[in-house]
Amino acid sequence: MDFALSDEQRMIADTAREFFAEQATSARTRAAMAGDGIDRSLWASFCGEMGFAGVFVPEHAGGVGLGMIEFACVAEAAGGQVAAIPLLGNAMGLAALLADGGEQSAGQIEALVAGSAIAAVATSDQLTVSGERLSGDAGLVAHGAIADLLLVIASSEAWLVRSSDAGVIITPHATIDQTRPLATVRFDEAVATPLGANAATAALSTGLLCLAAEALGGAQAALDRTVAFSLERRQFGRQIGSFQAYKHRLADRAIEIEQARSAVYWAACALDSESVEAEIALPAAKSFCADAFFRAAADMIQLHGGIGFTWEHDAHLFFKRARSIQTLLGSGDLHRERIAALVLDRAA
Repeated sequence: MDFALSDEQRMIADTAREFFAEQATSARTRAAMAGDGIDRSLWASFCGEMGFAGVFVPEHAGGVGLGMIEFACVAEAAGGQVAAIPLLGNAMGLAALLADGGEQSAGQIEALVAGSAIAAVATSDQLTVSGERLSGDAGLVAHGAIADLLLVIASSEAWLVRSSDAGVIITPHATIDQTRPLATVRFDEAVATPLGANAATAALSTGLLCLAAEALGGAQAALDRTVAFSLERRQFGRQIGSFQAYKHRLADRAIEIEQARSAVYWAACALDSESVEAEIALPAAKSFCADAFFRAAADMIQLHGGIGFTWEHDAHLFFKRARSIQTLLGSGDLHRERIAALVLDRAA
């Protein structure tokens, strides 16, 4: 695939990077971590002033009317600053509601685009549905403790539940990535609005792309910051970046990140064009980018030396976000198995 961003897409990417670089500062992110895990001022600007929350939402539904490539540009910029915003749940919720297309979805789409409501996604194979009543537990729900709407995905189907309804019990947890806090949600015959299989597929596809793009942005930022440090820090009368072992490690990460970039925008193109390649491109992008980010963040700590291990340095924010992304919406091993099965089925 011969691909390059258009002038408009590059402008969106540049605008998003500038926005997050200015607004998602380390100090503000740490303040959000000390609270409920969301920089609410940043989120309000993201949704309202910038209109990024509705980047792939059609104009008639209150969005910007662009596509998944532009969404990937925004998610990449958010990941580059480890922004403390509920981007994953918001994007998956919007994708599900758009795929549902029901009249009841219009007001909820508007609320998510405006940022007046927050969505979280609960996935589980231990849920049971009786009529329109949902029961069972779902763990690892990102931003579940502060969500207004819960998108529940189980057995390739999707339902929408209001977190304030009777029968919804949410237990927050202390988690490694405080910029994306997790919770366990228990449903005890909670009222659930069915959205269907298409909504579940759209949500999961959007979620995989979001995590892959965030991982790409995080990996690139981790590498850029490590390169900058290697040019500033001197040992034995020379820049530490001039040492062969140091250079080789950075070169390995740079190659992986370029591969990750190709994977992300291949997946985004496949979604925009509704290509059958999406079923392989999305798990490939998520698994590869998550692992590339984890290695880049780990090297960021190692190559910064003693300061990289301290709480005061931002290296740990990148490392924890990378570890979180590896876990969410399926591990790398799970997605690689899925890809292998698809390839073998096609060959057969």
